[in-house]
Amino acid sequence: MKNGENYNNSRRNFFKIIATSLLVIPFLDACKEKVVTLLIRLSGTNHILGHQLRVQDFPKPTQEISVSYLIVGGGISGLSAARQLTKRRITDFLMVELEDHLGGNSSNGENKYSKYPLGAHYLPLPNLEDKALLEFLEEEKIILGYDSKGFPKFDETQLTIAPDERLFYKNNWQEGVVPKAGNTTEEDQELVRFFKLMDDFRTKKDEQGKYWFMIPLAESSENEDVKKLDSITMKRWFEENQFTSKPLFNYIDYCCKDDFGLGIHYVSAYAGIHYFAGRKQNASADKQDTVLTWPEGNSRLAHHLQKYVKGKSLKNHLVFQIENSNNKTVAKVFDNTTKTTIAIKADKILLATPQFVNQYLLENRKNLASNFHYTPWLLATLVVSDLTDNGSFPLCWDNVIYGSKGLGYVYDQQQSLQQIQDKKVITYYYSFSSADLKKTRREIYKKPKEYWKQMVFDDLKIAHPNIKLLTESIEIHLLGHGMISPVPDFIYGQAKKEASKSIDDTIYFAHSDLSGISIFEEAFHQGINAVNTMLDATTLD
Repeated sequence: MKNGENYNNSRRNFFKIIATSLLVIPFLDACKEKVVTLLIRLSGTNHILGHQLRVQDFPKPTQEISVSYLIVGGGISGLSAARQLTKRRITDFLMVELEDHLGGNSSNGENKYSKYPLGAHYLPLPNLEDKALLEFLEEEKIILGYDSKGFPKFDETQLTIAPDERLFYKNNWQEGVVPKAGNTTEEDQELVRFFKLMDDFRTKKDEQGKYWFMIPLAESSENEDVKKLDSITMKRWFEENQFTSKPLFNYIDYCCKDDFGLGIHYVSAYAGIHYFAGRKQNASADKQDTVLTWPEGNSRLAHHLQKYVKGKSLKNHLVFQIENSNNKTVAKVFDNTTKTTIAIKADKILLATPQFVNQYLLENRKNLASNFHYTPWLLATLVVSDLTDNGSFPLCWDNVIYGSKGLGYVYDQQQSLQQIQDKKVITYYYSFSSADLKKTRREIYKKPKEYWKQMVFDDLKIAHPNIKLLTESIEIHLLGHGMISPVPDFIYGQAKKEASKSIDDTIYFAHSDLSGISIFEEAFHQGINAVNTMLDATTLD
């Protein structure tokens, strides 16, 4: 959900140390003479429409429209598909989206102090091999050109402003998120050995010259040694390589939850290693470790893509059934504003929707969808008066608390040129990593709103004992299906391959869950590849 922590920066800092539904519930807290009003807002996917989708409780169509291409889903994959259609000079297409906004997990909110992310919040510098992504970043003036050696020149205002990350460890803040100050000699040695292994994996290639770990995953090796890593958990890999360090274990657990929702106990070793080895750190001559980020997170990237669906998107529209009729594919679509149903006839349909949705749109997909695991997430955005307690290392863009249940918080105003803020806005991340995600998902919606507020405060008070007194408002978002979580035997498994196959050359699929890793780059390439496959098949016909 956070789209990956910048591991190479942490690694370098470590070696440097070694070398040297909008329910609003107001309530009052008496704080001496101060009265603080906290605002709790719980939201997520439209649960009412989700229930209707499961029971198929919709009226019959009263209107019919036709279009050549229909994109279902307005997340990054769908938006990227719209861009690719446009690039290939296709203009007769339409997008439908369940929510009242586009962007999917790359969405944002805003209060009077700042914009803030409601999901993925940054993009690591891309691999130089990823020409399609580099082209997009150049189009949007994120890359301003290239130097004489061919390295991209990034717009500095969109690169993370220092200081970029810190860790609360051993009762104090330290630079970077790798535990270091206060470790034993043995713990430091294990960290050095682990990062050396990750560096080796990052450059490892098969006999055909393919990287073992690459972004997008479709360009990675599929040799048997690679597949073996997908058959075990990251915890088992940790143990088989004779690692015992608790700080290292907790760090890897944090990294796995960061990109996959699931922790070290449940995620595959391939996915866990890919977190470190998939990014080649080759976008600058000095292997610059910064990332691209914005107050609203990756919603900025989604906004760039939305220009391609201007006047061509229907929001608050839910596709609830797809069928073939007279050589046309027909999508029945519920308009949640007018409470009516329209039938959209299309030559081709691209489903840029996750498999837990697709199982209700198409026949015989439920068994297939059961092999896809999605971790629930909680995000909490807090407006606070100060965060300077406990330690001298300054507030950073990314702030991680060792031993906490969550993944820490980002300082949403870090990129603001106005560095003196009346109030500070932070967004806290928590993944519900567990062995039984369905059970966990059911249980989280039974909890009262006050429970989540207290959970966030309890976690943050490890580093900020006065967090409750400092908080002016808190806005909580619960996401029942936050992201795809690659358990063992999924990335190279059969279910993912089957779910990617087109149906009758009329229905195509694009979503990050079809790659197995929920990062911007995968969703972006899913949209491009699906459109190319769809149009190339049409040309052959």
